Amino acid sequence: MAQEKQPQRKKIEATGQMMQIMSDYFYDLNAAAKSAERKVAWCTSVGPAELLRAMGFAVHFPENHAAMLGATRMATELIPEANTIGYSPEICSYLTADIGAYLKHVSPLAKAYPGIEAPPRPDVLVFNTNQCRDVQDWFSWYAKELNVPCIGICSPKNHTEVSEVLIDDVSRQIEALIPTLEEVSGQPLDLQKLREVVALSRECTELWRQVLETAAAAPAPLTFFDATIHMGPAVVLRGTPQAVAYYRRLLAELQARINSGTGAVDDEQFRIYWEGMPVWGRLRQHSELFAGLQTSVLVSTYCSSWIFPDFDPLDPIRSMAKAYLSLFIVRSDAYKETYIKRMLEKFHIDGIIYHDAKTCPCNSNSRYGMPQRLEQQTGIPSLVISGDLNDLRCVSDEQTITNVEAFIEQLEERKHHA
Repeated sequence: MAQEKQPQRKKIEATGQMMQIMSDYFYDLNAAAKSAERKVAWCTSVGPAELLRAMGFAVHFPENHAAMLGATRMATELIPEANTIGYSPEICSYLTADIGAYLKHVSPLAKAYPGIEAPPRPDVLVFNTNQCRDVQDWFSWYAKELNVPCIGICSPKNHTEVSEVLIDDVSRQIEALIPTLEEVSGQPLDLQKLREVVALSRECTELWRQVLETAAAAPAPLTFFDATIHMGPAVVLRGTPQAVAYYRRLLAELQARINSGTGAVDDEQFRIYWEGMPVWGRLRQHSELFAGLQTSVLVSTYCSSWIFPDFDPLDPIRSMAKAYLSLFIVRSDAYKETYIKRMLEKFHIDGIIYHDAKTCPCNSNSRYGMPQRLEQQTGIPSLVISGDLNDLRCVSDEQTITNVEAFIEQLEERKHHA
């Protein structure tokens, strides 16, 4: 197998700017929660954030907070708190970690940003079940606990094509949110403002696509593990000029890396597609594991989930509906397999790693034969690793290392016999 090297993590210089705008975002949320003039909305990560921003809400994303709980390795100790009030350890560990943090009165925000004690108290909760039903249950619990309205979109699922019938359905559901949001915000929806926000989201998503597609170069200038960090502005700040400015800078830095032949991993030998969620509490360890094996994990469906080419400021609500319906996670296996095959070819992939996340079945695509079907069709081998996005009790580091090393050895043998 490949001779192991001491992994070198190449710092992306734009990281400092990203940390500053994320800091500004969280302090602004905190200020909004304390202001009598401003309103706060909580929104699922692929919910109607554009509508909320256009109506003047400061927007908090609980999934982002839950990922921070995972990345700081706080989640595993907090999940049992939610279990004690009836939420199974088998369900979404974002939900259980976040509710557990609320019950324990702790937050990673307090450590990262002095003066912030907790996520901002919401005036309204807005969900979209295009990811899973758990987000509706999650927000409904907070609605009862905090006595605030909870509204949302119940999305069609498992479709191959995004038909006009489906777009009509979700468009009507988005329009039905507006009266409640106008009542909470105290102002009518300004359609011109919505067009401007949708235009900014469209520009943000286009730049994020270009950032991720730099990894098609060999060597790849960024990895999946880099992308999980730098996707932050695309998740919480889409629809703002700050996110657009950030991705312009990041894209320029990555293009400079391509021009100079600088890879994120030294002496890149193998190129891997990551299917599924990251293990937030093991980002550094996994990054170093693969770098030590001269392997770039360089593209994923997860990070690509914040690419929405359908946003159209000339038809904002219908284009929002189409964008939210086009999300990978909400599509049929037939669509997903076609999409992944296209990505394997585009990024010149040697192997696929499926993360079977214990508490996230909707983001685990290894349970109904997809790895075997794709390998038969493409000849590209795959490995399934068991774990979880947040609950580290479901993660075996030793087993992961052993399986990954054996898989890379398999890729090396294939390369020698090609």
